Amino acid sequence: MSETFILSIGKEAIVTALTVAAPILIVSMVVGLIISIFQAATQIQEQTLTFVPKMIAIIVIMLVLGPWMLKKLVYFTQVMLTNITSIVR
Repeated sequence: MSETFILSIGKEAIVTALTVAAPILIVSMVVGLIISIFQAATQIQEQTLTFVPKMIAIIVIMLVLGPWMLKKLVYFTQVMLTNITSIVR
């Protein structure tokens, strides 16, 4: 087991985590920005106004992209489990 192999595993784990988390984070940021602009324009400073739409948007994104995220995570897990013999040696 070489350092290059370990670094490639770490890199693949980070890329997979970022790929799976990116849609949720991007949608949450966009919804938050839109609501912040709305709050600045209307002078409404209610905290729940930002929380509820973000949660709804995140739930919708997880329903839409959930199967794709699951496929990415299952593929990564399968690759790690098939490479476990190389790691143990």
